Amino acid sequence: MPMPDWPASLVLAIGALVVALMLLMRWIAGVIVAVPQENREYLDPPPAYWRLAGWLAHPIAAWVGPLLPVPFRKRLMQALRRAGLEYALTVDQFVAGQVVGGLVAAVLVLGLTWPLESANRAAFVVAIGVGAYLPLSWLRDRIVSRSRRIARALPFYLDVITLAIEAGSNMTGALQHAADKGPQGPMAEELQRVLRDIRAGRTRADSLRSLADRLRMPAISQWIAAVLAAERQGASLGPVLRAQAEQRRMERFLRAEAMALKAPVKMLFPLMTCIFPCTFVIVFFPVVVRLVHEGILG
Repeated sequence: MPMPDWPASLVLAIGALVVALMLLMRWIAGVIVAVPQENREYLDPPPAYWRLAGWLAHPIAAWVGPLLPVPFRKRLMQALRRAGLEYALTVDQFVAGQVVGGLVAAVLVLGLTWPLESANRAAFVVAIGVGAYLPLSWLRDRIVSRSRRIARALPFYLDVITLAIEAGSNMTGALQHAADKGPQGPMAEELQRVLRDIRAGRTRADSLRSLADRLRMPAISQWIAAVLAAERQGASLGPVLRAQAEQRRMERFLRAEAMALKAPVKMLFPLMTCIFPCTFVIVFFPVVVRLVHEGILG
């Protein structure tokens, strides 16, 4: 089979493109290698998405980090604390994950629209925005889920702390009992962190205030405020904690009741769009068939 007669200009263009791609890949590899590796010996493992995108997110974090404004960094750091990711991700790494998400979404749109020759700028902008927003949406969902789990487990932990104090233990020992005997979850992790802060030399009051500042939950803030006020006044902690446990349990019951009342409203749209049309088709199909046979709907 004869070889095709390629024009010399096309061959030179292809060769130049290959060389340019090789130089670009070499430059990207050099930049990635030049960024110092992070020491994660005492850090928590990052989420799966950041582990997969780490080879690209790490150098992007080094570039994007200095460009982030201070108020934005503070808000995002507070969100990472509430999500329990303070020792798993930095602000720079999270933003780098958003950048990677936008780039991946843009590449996917390019791959889908290139054969159709229908690529446009609006599709790329929307893809980049959606790809960058998905990590932020995941972070918000994690904060809501973690706060819900803490609110659900808080009455049990308060009961354990109350029993330990009424049995003669001090507040630090009661927190240790609750962290050891309670179910594993975000509340146990937060109590363990409070105990680590106390063992590191911080006062118990400062450690509890730090817990309230991390979680930003009214139930946690009210519990800590009541405990600190009772300690300042020299009052007994047992009745205070028992009242707090009863109040948290009542709030949990009211939340469950409110969710039950919202269920019919949330079910209305699926009923109107999915169930009712199928029901109407099943009910009226024999009637329509009979009318057609009788010539009424000829």
